[in-house]
Amino acid sequence: MPETAFSHPLAPDARAWFESLRDRICAAFEAIEDECAASGAAGAVPGAVPLADAAPGRFQRTAWSRPEGGGGVMSVMRGRVFEKVGVNVSTVHGEFSADFRKNIPGAESDPRFIATGISLVAHMRSPRVPAVHMNTRFIATTRAWFGGGGDLTPMAMDAPESLEDAAGFHAAFQAACDRHDPAYYPRFKQWCDEYFFLPHRNEPRGLGGIFYDWLGRDDADESRLPDHFAFTRDVGEAFLAAYPAIVRRRMAEPFTPAEREHQLLRRGRYVEFNLLHDRGTLFGLRTGGNTEAILMSLPPEVKWA
Repeated sequence: MPETAFSHPLAPDARAWFESLRDRICAAFEAIEDECAASGAAGAVPGAVPLADAAPGRFQRTAWSRPEGGGGVMSVMRGRVFEKVGVNVSTVHGEFSADFRKNIPGAESDPRFIATGISLVAHMRSPRVPAVHMNTRFIATTRAWFGGGGDLTPMAMDAPESLEDAAGFHAAFQAACDRHDPAYYPRFKQWCDEYFFLPHRNEPRGLGGIFYDWLGRDDADESRLPDHFAFTRDVGEAFLAAYPAIVRRRMAEPFTPAEREHQLLRRGRYVEFNLLHDRGTLFGLRTGGNTEAILMSLPPEVKWA
């Protein structure tokens, strides 16, 4: 990063944490690919390759640079359990455009910024395994704050197994929240339910999780930023503990062609949300981010009725 680039004292530590979390998540997902055996999960669909006969997936990393400052690394895997999963990290800096800075706290008088974070979306080969999203980030202008969260998207949202998976997912995030503030979980759960909602269909995207933003933005000073950073790290740890356990529990369950068809239709809702409503997509496109990395969240195969 050039010496003249806008920065923040906490940005290097935040960047290092997001990159280390990326490495641990990628290792955990590759381990699942290695563990997968032919238990009928893919073979239940006519013409599908038995899982054990397919090569275990491995992440392919692609670095990219942003002309205005900074860049990132895309890590994408297509495997026998993870049909498509991306775990991206980026650190970008520069100035917000004149039409965008009015929407960013602290950028009205000084448009310079630095943003660093991790973003993950996993679309699974089996409709019995829920899709998932997680991201955490640190942004600094003349103010500084953390944001992020994670949410679970089962294909059959009212099925008992989906409710069981969601309960464990929520419990992990609640434990992380409670270690810092008992008010966090109910507040951030509600925020997630309201945020990951498709108003044009009047339905939720999935079974939720937590969502938070601007944590630290309104503090009188930055004395609490290390606490917000600690919470953000715990959110990442909670995800790493909860989601691989769900995948291992469900990945060998057989599924039917009808369930696969339903999965492809449900993925359409995912596409609609990310292209119409997602803040991260808007932020990335408005700040000159890598288009392929920004749209990494889109599923590899999808249908609409």
